[in-house]
Amino acid sequence: MQIVPSPDIIGAEIHGVDLAQPLDAAAFAQIEAAFNKHAVICFPAQKLNEQQMIAFARRFGEVEKIFLTHYAHPQYPEIMYVSNIKENGRDIGHADAGRVWHTDMSYTARPPRATMLYALEVPVDNGVVLGDTLFSSAADAHDALPQATQQHISNMRAIHQVAGRRARTGTGQHDQALRKAQPTVVHPVVRTHPHTGRKCLYVSKGECEGIEGMPQEEALKLIDELAEHTIDARFHHRHRWRVHDLLMWDNCTLQHLASLDYQWPQHRRLMHRITVGGTAPV
Repeated sequence: MQIVPSPDIIGAEIHGVDLAQPLDAAAFAQIEAAFNKHAVICFPAQKLNEQQMIAFARRFGEVEKIFLTHYAHPQYPEIMYVSNIKENGRDIGHADAGRVWHTDMSYTARPPRATMLYALEVPVDNGVVLGDTLFSSAADAHDALPQATQQHISNMRAIHQVAGRRARTGTGQHDQALRKAQPTVVHPVVRTHPHTGRKCLYVSKGECEGIEGMPQEEALKLIDELAEHTIDARFHHRHRWRVHDLLMWDNCTLQHLASLDYQWPQHRRLMHRITVGGTAPV
């Protein structure tokens, strides 16, 4: 097994491992350590069926079933289709997933530890691969804040709601009935990574609606400032997709953004997504 770190502040590729085969304890320990260190890991050229992908994900924790059930794989409800492909006039999967900077499912009481995305079809235009995914390190963003700011926000708690600010900004309009069924939750503005102990900023414009005990206008201003700082280019890593990449990322440490620079029917994108359960942010 070879772990090749990215030249960026986050990210690595792991070569010489076949995830379709069971991993022994030593091999998995190497992978998990690399994941905790680099936050976003790519395993290129993996040939995985649904059962094999789920089995690998389960090594990291409980695999969750998605609440957007109409995008779920019909035989494997743990897998969500992320796709722009249409059949009979409707999207077969979540077509605009990730159109704003976010961390996955922060609007739940126990947001996922990890997300995995497996590329089956990748959009290409005149030989140029489209649909990159951008990542930004919320841990390094926190460390780059002035000490006074770190202290000021250390005990704040932010209000997260999936149908909140996205509805007001014109994003995330699909599936509103399902989305509104998700209750409002409150999480620390700065959460501690459960495996590394690093402090991570945990706010985004898409889901955060306020801060406990703070006037709304003041709270939204602070959220926006922290969110913009979190996605500063200093903290970025860009993933350029290849068919059969398996990409996994840490939802405590990172925010991510999809590049929606492709369109149906000129381009096709099809991916399998799995989320691995996490712990309540502290």
